[in-house]
Amino acid sequence: MTDEREHRTWTVRDVVRWMTQRFTEAKLDSPRLDAELVCAHVLGCDRVGIYLAMDRPLSSRERDTLRALVRRRLAREPVAYLIRRREFFGLSFAVTPDVLIPRPDTETLVEAALDLGPAEGGWSLLDLGTGSGAIAVALAHARPAWRVTATDVSAKALAVARENAARNQTPMELLEGGLFVPVAGRRFDLVASNPPYVPRGSAVQPELGHEPPGALFADDDGLALLFAILDEADGHLEDGGHLLLEFGQGQDGPLKERARAAGWSEIRVLADLAGIPRVLHARR
Repeated sequence: MTDEREHRTWTVRDVVRWMTQRFTEAKLDSPRLDAELVCAHVLGCDRVGIYLAMDRPLSSRERDTLRALVRRRLAREPVAYLIRRREFFGLSFAVTPDVLIPRPDTETLVEAALDLGPAEGGWSLLDLGTGSGAIAVALAHARPAWRVTATDVSAKALAVARENAARNQTPMELLEGGLFVPVAGRRFDLVASNPPYVPRGSAVQPELGHEPPGALFADDDGLALLFAILDEADGHLEDGGHLLLEFGQGQDGPLKERARAAGWSEIRVLADLAGIPRVLHARR
């Protein structure tokens, strides 16, 4: 879609092919998928709609919007921020640069929580550092009888979580503050968290540079917040309550040691779909 070729008619097929080529040349991981998602966003349809409209001409405004989004993607801004949406656990979530983009790895924690709690009847859940609300909303949607509370230190993140709770019709309590501060004196059947756990100073993919650093990086080799939750969670759990923590590669050993030192007796590690240790489950 260069300026000298503006006189020609550009169809959906043309722009998807052009974007795929540009993204391939830039060595992006999923050039065709990225092209289809961006194009579908601009046209206001889903990916199936793209294939049903391959011969549809684009307006000049649509072409201009696509060009701007392509430039941002070539600068390694994640597609989820370009289209302001991400699928997680079968639900659609709004995302902005104020929140971490929900990832499939975190579905391991959601599945574990569903296995632990009752399919029917009430249960109380606390999601620490909820961000977009992915964990809290997914669980509240799957278990409408559960009482869900979610916290985050960021007011902007809570605004996104509130939007996602409304979008997916999942009423919940949303509180601003760090870790357990907003729920002082309260206890829950399950405490779950996907806290920042990337070691500060780590070399990361360019896309991660666009995500909020406060939701990604932690001190002490990425273990600082994980350790803090392990040390404090027991005071916020009902008798027999459960703790679920997502963590990064190589952190399972130190976490198990810290859990034992903190007095947790039932400790196990769950692997994600790739077979990588991903979630710590602990219980008194």
